[in-house]
Amino acid sequence: MSTLLNDFLDRTEFDSYKDLRHRFSIRIPTEFNFAYDVVDKYAEIDPNKEALVWCDDQGEEHIFSFKDLSEASKKTANYLTSLGIKKGDAVMLILRRRYEFWFFLLALHRIGAIAVPATNMLTAKDIEYRNNSASIKMIVALDEPALQEQVESAQPKSPSVETLVTIGPDRNGWESFNKAFDQQSSEFARPQGENAIHNSDIMLLYFTSGTSSYPKMVQHDFTYPLGHIVTAKYWQNVEENGRHLTIAETGWAKAMWGKIYGQWIAGCAVFTYDMLTFIPGKVLEKLAQYKVTSFCAPPTAYRYLVQLDMSKYDLSNLHYCTTAGEALPIEVFNTFLKKTGLCLKEGYGQTELTLTIGNYPWMVARPGSMGKPAPGYDIDIVHPNGVSCTATEIGEIVIRVEKGRPFGMFAGYYRDQALTDKVFAGDIYRTGDTAWKDDDGYFWFVGRTDDLIKSAGYRISPFEVENVLLQHPAVLECAVTGVDDKARNQVVKATIILAEGYKASKELSIDIQSFAKHNSAAYKCPRIIEFVSELPKTISGKIRRVAIREKDRQAMLQS
Repeated sequence: MSTLLNDFLDRTEFDSYKDLRHRFSIRIPTEFNFAYDVVDKYAEIDPNKEALVWCDDQGEEHIFSFKDLSEASKKTANYLTSLGIKKGDAVMLILRRRYEFWFFLLALHRIGAIAVPATNMLTAKDIEYRNNSASIKMIVALDEPALQEQVESAQPKSPSVETLVTIGPDRNGWESFNKAFDQQSSEFARPQGENAIHNSDIMLLYFTSGTSSYPKMVQHDFTYPLGHIVTAKYWQNVEENGRHLTIAETGWAKAMWGKIYGQWIAGCAVFTYDMLTFIPGKVLEKLAQYKVTSFCAPPTAYRYLVQLDMSKYDLSNLHYCTTAGEALPIEVFNTFLKKTGLCLKEGYGQTELTLTIGNYPWMVARPGSMGKPAPGYDIDIVHPNGVSCTATEIGEIVIRVEKGRPFGMFAGYYRDQALTDKVFAGDIYRTGDTAWKDDDGYFWFVGRTDDLIKSAGYRISPFEVENVLLQHPAVLECAVTGVDDKARNQVVKATIILAEGYKASKELSIDIQSFAKHNSAAYKCPRIIEFVSELPKTISGKIRRVAIREKDRQAMLQS
């Protein structure tokens, strides 16, 4: 037996998108816990089944079976309880892609404690904000002295934090996980009675990347992993006994999409490359060396991959590739297809959701389209007044929940009922993202509602303009925003990072504008072009258009 899909689905095979959409259903156990009901079950029925294949830049490698992870997570659970962690306690995990992340995450699930993954890019101020917002009781961090110094700097203003744990060398003021791990028992009984874990309990907290405001705390309950069955099996198309790589670092919610839940339920191992930095050639080397069968990365990663001679790498085992996190430029889609023969399947979702819209195996992907709604999601595109848009009209993506919330959808924003009520307006959830739908039901991403440019009566998608500009050889990266204008309300501005070998000039600006006019409608052409060395981004790498708009607003006030 190589998959547990039959434990949770009435039917696992479908012959079309329509069939998936209408006949897919999930059976939710009364008290589901991923650690006991998936990991431990595999450890019982197929103990040597490959679960996690891990390597790093230093040549270290580990291959963990489900039996290995079952025992390691039980030892870690005993270690955590010995330090006072109990059901409902919040524990922050800053572990990059270290294999210990899986030990701790599963251990926290066993206890019923709340896991709060975080990126190692956080500053002391970021850590302090998270500590106090979520009442963090313990922080577990990898052995990066610079990171640990940031954690320590946040301590004086973080009264809830009682314990710091390092997975590396001894450090003053920190508990040593490595010293204590082997001494722990590999037996840990499922909690009962008042300590029993229920489906509605909070399992996971993720902070959003905060593109326009302070990060929000997204809370998911213990049924959340089951929502990712669709993500893994029917979007990423993972293979039983295959190996799947999702590029994401564990501090971001995308890791939950691709590095544990859905993949394991579907019987696929997770491959993890603990890279210190993204080097396209090394990623391709790992894909070839470890015979990865399915791969998921953001469009930016693919943009760098296709710049290489991909024929140098044996990617014969790579059968399926997906992308999400930002809109996919058509040029990247076409180049990847030409070089690999593989069609990138785009998908859409949020930290608050599982896969919400996607291109599935039976569908012909349309370059640039997010695809069609995932099973269980009742999705509409609406005007600001709530009226549904007709085909080709731009509006906000909303999820109708009058018949119940889809499995995997968040339970609300932790400790912020007002914000929860705001996004759940009536019987709909407002995503804050805009899109349009074509006559065949394919969804096309436009941008955040705040990013939409309104110029001379036209509504302009920043992504649409960026997609055109990125086809110009001088444009390496760009962000399109609206600038206030008395005559037109707003005019289009392009903030551009130039490719190597190009220098900023008036002549180049005119050439780029001419290119845009030739390849899109004239009203979409940037009237303002600014060349910069870097773009403002969140720590997750998303462009902060709000920061560009604010900078321009301040400049206008001062002029």
